[in-house]
This record gives sequence, structure tokens and C-alpha cells, in this order.
Amino acid sequence: MSYDMAVWEGQRPVDNRSAGRVFEDLYERFLDDEHAEHPPTERIAAFVGALLGRWCDATEDVEESSPWAAGPLIHGAGGPLVYLPLRWDRAEEASVHVASMANSMGLVCFDIQENGLRP
Repeated sequence: MSYDMAVWEGQRPVDNRSAGRVFEDLYERFLDDEHAEHPPTERIAAFVGALLGRWCDATEDVEESSPWAAGPLIHGAGGPLVYLPLRWDRAEEASVHVASMANSMGLVCFDIQENGLRP
């Protein structure tokens, strides 16, 4: 089990309820269909790259210091969306960083566990 977050390109929804609907729609269109391939957009790929600049990918984590619960992290990206599974023991620190970085890059950050927008 992981602590899950999502980040996407687009206009920030007006409230948490709207954000939940946007997330569900994006997830269904870009990540739920295992037969369709949707490469990540440039901004989402850059965002994932920036996250991996801070912490290594789970697939390369020899010291078990990475907050990612699955890898490669880029496999959770499709089109304008990336789904980020975090380890529970690192979720507090990592979720703050994910939200801050998404905000600085003009992306929307949605905390799936809390069903709400961040920050």
C-alpha cells in the first residue's frame, strides 16, 4: 500500500470536488487503458526528472532512501498526468516536496489520500 498523489498540467480546479473529477477523468484517459500508450508531455517528463534529481528512482534505490513506492517513476506518467506512489514512512516529507515542486512548475498537485488539492 502506498500514499498516492497526482500531478497534472492544466488550470487549477476551483475546489477539491472538481479536482477529484479532473483527476479521475485524466487517469481514465491516460493511465487506465493498458493497451493505449500515452507518452508523458514535456512538462510532466521534466517534473518527474526534477523529482528524480532529488531522490533516486525506486528501481535504483540500493540504500532504501527513496520515497517512491514503485518504479520506474516515469511509468506512472501518461500525457499531462503523473501518478506518484509514495512509501508511507516517507510520505510526509516527500508529499511536501512534490506539492512545492508542482506549484513552482505551474502544475496542479492533488493528494489522492486526502482527496484534495495541495498546497
